[in-house]
Amino acid sequence: MELARLVGEISVEIRRQVGLLIERTGYVTHLIVGNDNSIEIPHLDRYRVAHSRLRGLRLFHTHLKEHPLNQEDLMDLVLNRFDSITAACVGADGIPKYFFSAFINPDPDAKEPWILTPKQYPGQLKYGYSEQVEALESEFTKKTSILKESQKENRAFLVGVYDVRKMKRSPEHSMAELKELCRTAGIHVVDTYVQKRDPDPKTVVGKGKLQEIILTSVHKDIEHLIFDLELTPSQAKKISDASDLKIIDRTQLILDIFSKNAKSRDGKLQVELAQLKYLKNRLSELDDNMSRLTGGIGGRGPGETKLEIGNRRVEEKITRLENELKDLKRRRELNRKARSKNEIPIVGIVGYTNAGKSTLLNALTNSTVIAEDKLFATLDPTTRRIRFPEEREIIISDTVGFIHDLPPDLSQAFKATLEELGDADLLLHVVDSTNQNYAEQMEAVDTILNSLQLNEIPRMVVFNKADGLDEETRISFEKNDALLVSAVTREGLSHLLDLIEDELWKKKEQIPNLVSISNS
Repeated sequence: MELARLVGEISVEIRRQVGLLIERTGYVTHLIVGNDNSIEIPHLDRYRVAHSRLRGLRLFHTHLKEHPLNQEDLMDLVLNRFDSITAACVGADGIPKYFFSAFINPDPDAKEPWILTPKQYPGQLKYGYSEQVEALESEFTKKTSILKESQKENRAFLVGVYDVRKMKRSPEHSMAELKELCRTAGIHVVDTYVQKRDPDPKTVVGKGKLQEIILTSVHKDIEHLIFDLELTPSQAKKISDASDLKIIDRTQLILDIFSKNAKSRDGKLQVELAQLKYLKNRLSELDDNMSRLTGGIGGRGPGETKLEIGNRRVEEKITRLENELKDLKRRRELNRKARSKNEIPIVGIVGYTNAGKSTLLNALTNSTVIAEDKLFATLDPTTRRIRFPEEREIIISDTVGFIHDLPPDLSQAFKATLEELGDADLLLHVVDSTNQNYAEQMEAVDTILNSLQLNEIPRMVVFNKADGLDEETRISFEKNDALLVSAVTREGLSHLLDLIEDELWKKKEQIPNLVSISNS
């Protein structure tokens, strides 16, 4: 009470709110002077948030008007993870009349992320603050211990803002695919928010809704805020300024998955190039004073700023990577010429990511190419040979999977890899028959193939994962004469190989001198 009275008298004298940040030992770390309506919390990076989620600091401040804790006070409590926040409503003489307090709610599923205590008069104040905080932290620990290990790290809040008038698929399908991308990247999705409107040019969802999302994220111990669109540099900066969460957009997420899964030198170079092109426009000036002086007559004055140096280095690296990829492209062209010289037919496997292309390649050729139930598990093109009766052979090639709205930089980087499809005599379009949105995925693949000018190559549609279909859906596919196969159980593979053989050797006029391969 003595400290509260002293702070209240100062606050009344200068007609401004005065605040104190106090450690649990009672040591005052900060004295904050605001205006007559609010105070501004300083940057508190030095004060680490403990595993129990509380910062170890409590905020005490004055209210010149007889108002309870407002929305701004409560947001400060949650965003800074204070032990508690207390506002003292002071009279004209500076003596506190009553107090309003609040604590963070340890229940992540609660409607409000804070707990408000009833108004207290000076005579009602009780000692025992440390016991109260310890009890609160034990509740946080209980809630955290219930979670599985996989749910404790990389926790994410997904945000989707969709203009349905411009979309070719439903927002629900797009969000489901974003969740699958998160699963592939090892991210645990805690909560989602979907908004059907034009994205706000500044914060995507609007300032008020962004504050709600950030509050929920902090309350549920979420680290990542993932947007189902490509953020502009200004949007990313605005959102980052509003919170300490890690802001990720759809492009970054896909780039991260590609970076993790790329195994060959070609794949790694392509991913690195796409990452640099994405980063190039997002470099920000971190320090306006980081300019250097150049020596010599006519060279004095501010030289390159840190931003300019960063941009120049990124440009140099992009140029070097592009040259390396050109060399690799020339080598691939030589390999393709060697194959065409032998006049061996080529079959390219294409399709939406996670349709089972690599599993089908393994089943057809008895290979052991990496195949997982994840998006973009295979990035590097793989070729294998299949021998048919009558000493006939074909080359079968697996490629990177397609996806809706593939980032332009990534699409451009992998275009060189997909150019090999141009030499194919037949394309196997593999479709995941168990996916409810298979028609939309087929359309996305057709669009990408058309953009690569591969629409004139004969195409065979193969509906994979037939073993996962229920009886009714299977009958529906069979009525439409769909080619159903299962790369896992090998159902329908013999029939598929017969169809491939018929399709290729029907074109004997176009491939006149098929080389006979001796048994040796």
